[in-house]
Amino acid sequence: MRRFEFVDGNSSKFWMPEVQGATFIVTYGRIGTAGQRKEKVFPDEDAALKEYNKKVAEKVREGYAEVGAEAGSTAAPAAPPPKAAAPPPALVLPRRVAPATPGPEAVAAAAASLTRLQSRLKGPSWKVTRLARKARQALRALGGVDPAAHPALAAPFAALMAHVVGPKAEGRLPVRHALGLLSQVDVAAFQRAAEMWKAAPAGSVPPGVAAARTLSDPELALRVTALLTERPELRDGSEDAWTKRWAKLKPHVEAHLSGAGHSLSAFVGGVDAGGDAHLSKRLARLGA
Repeated sequence: MRRFEFVDGNSSKFWMPEVQGATFIVTYGRIGTAGQRKEKVFPDEDAALKEYNKKVAEKVREGYAEVGAEAGSTAAPAAPPPKAAAPPPALVLPRRVAPATPGPEAVAAAAASLTRLQSRLKGPSWKVTRLARKARQALRALGGVDPAAHPALAAPFAALMAHVVGPKAEGRLPVRHALGLLSQVDVAAFQRAAEMWKAAPAGSVPPGVAAARTLSDPELALRVTALLTERPELRDGSEDAWTKRWAKLKPHVEAHLSGAGHSLSAFVGGVDAGGDAHLSKRLARLGA
């Protein structure tokens, strides 16, 4: 407790302040006596400390001088340490597909849609786009299953992924449609497809497939690759929807890259567009 004294002519007084919790306490009187004690309760400790500092300053202006303390430190009570800032909320990637428990009929319908799409790959592009959209809807109804876990889906789904890099004479599945299908199922299907495409002969892999290879998180790699290959001008969606999806995904991509010692601008700059004007445009949108 600090002690202040004032000695001048016939005046010989002491004054001792302290704070206990939210209570400001003063002991005062003539030097040589026990003095008197007064207490004042404040709403909280901060308010009591404010009063403490105010009264000490007043006594010093009145001529009181601090002398040795009876006990404890001679320094003013320290203010409580500031509360640590709460950590930012963890980023949670929203689900791509609502969970569901598919029945045999739904699985069979999805398998039929995939088979129908495969049989029409050599047809006009508008028809392929329409069938790919129907296949996406049928897969979405399954709630994000892994096609490999369902015998009825495994073969037609794998065959379609192979058609992305297969001989043109047999009909190719545009990579944007392949990513549309992959976006409706478990990410394990994307990992298998990516390995298949990676092993394809040079020149047969469409630009954009390997664009997200530096993203070690398969889920992020799938979503970024799907965004890069999407073609709203070909009825794959809309630019507004594309922009909204990227705005939601961007913080997750930046956090992932930052944790790996990279940056979004470095990632975008490291992607080879292979002369694809559309991919170059999409990359510019990512880095904007």
